[in-house]
Amino acid sequence: MPSLRARAFNFLLKHRHWLFLRASRPRIESTARVADLRRRGEWVARLSSRAPSGVEVTRVDEARVDEARVDEAAVRGEWVRARASDSRGVLLYLHGGCYVMGSAAARRGFVAGLARATGLDALSLDYRLAPESPFPAALDDAIAAYEWLQARGLSASRVVLAGDSAGGGLCLATLLALRDREIALPAAAVAISPWVDLTCASHGGIDPVVADGAWQVFGRAYAGPHALDEPLISPSFGDLTGLPPLHLSVGDDEVLLPEVQALATKASAAGVDVALRVEHGMVHTYPLFPRWIPEVSATVAEIVGFIGRHVARSETAS
Repeated sequence: MPSLRARAFNFLLKHRHWLFLRASRPRIESTARVADLRRRGEWVARLSSRAPSGVEVTRVDEARVDEARVDEAAVRGEWVRARASDSRGVLLYLHGGCYVMGSAAARRGFVAGLARATGLDALSLDYRLAPESPFPAALDDAIAAYEWLQARGLSASRVVLAGDSAGGGLCLATLLALRDREIALPAAAVAISPWVDLTCASHGGIDPVVADGAWQVFGRAYAGPHALDEPLISPSFGDLTGLPPLHLSVGDDEVLLPEVQALATKASAAGVDVALRVEHGMVHTYPLFPRWIPEVSATVAEIVGFIGRHVARSETAS
């Protein structure tokens, strides 16, 4: 049984339109003004994005990739570092937002908490967003950031890739692309409520967090002229053989539950070491809401332990 606070939070999310005296939930149409949605989304996300004490945030804000050469100008985002830690590696974090919204700043609090708990530095990426920059822009940016870390002398075995929602799906797509390009894979990956099937074929009911119609409208905006079931857009359609250990977490009160479970099953059948956590009564990306959902602490502790084990294992192997 979810905690009383979690149930109250979920109820308010599902019925938040009542606060604005509206009879029905908001619905996203193809005519939606993305700029307005981004402003509102950033305002809400930043309510819980303050970095904890003892954490330094440094902006990386240049972007240029010259053919195969990747240098510091290939990345936009934030370095998030715990001042007291002697970092053993880097967490490369990809934010959510249906590929059209979100930012490193909006995830700063959550990423800073992970950095402090794991002892890793974190690079939180501001990848390009649709519809201005549809697929493969976000994927190209994620790969460039990963290669940039390696160009700075960081071994792939000391990198953990992580993300939530669309960022979780991008995390999986990045792994597939790295594997196919024969680039050394990271030590492990963490995907929180990952969006891995942009066809939305298994979606049913309403999602308390995400507005009705958003998955379909924004999925098409990201895919552009490409098919929604292309594996680098929807990783659930890809061959998952050879991927590093995965930690997947999802709530059972979100529409992405079936596709995340299916991905976990498929990855396990392909020989991937998969840890799947399904939390009863929890909503989409629930670990991002620690102030309102007590159950978050157990999931985050599991993620921190997962990261610690696999980075330690890679250090031993090297």
